[in-house]
Amino acid sequence: MQKFKKVAIIIVGWVFIFLGILGIFLPFLQGILFIMIGLAILSSRSELIRRFLKSLEERYPKQYEKVKSWREKIIALFKKD
Repeated sequence: MQKFKKVAIIIVGWVFIFLGILGIFLPFLQGILFIMIGLAILSSRSELIRRFLKSLEERYPKQYEKVKSWREKIIALFKKD
């Protein structure tokens, strides 16, 4: 069950990033929001994404706070099991 949960988190994270990329070109999707949610989800599993978010924190502290709050909400959601 733990392995299924890990794979599901990775798939959901990449789906959000894909929707974010589509949202950049389609006016009815919020591209940046979906990308930030996808990064927040993937940051719990990927060291590369964590380092990327760390560099974002240094360059864009306000946007990083949004990602951080989304990440905390997602972690709380999955820990309710």
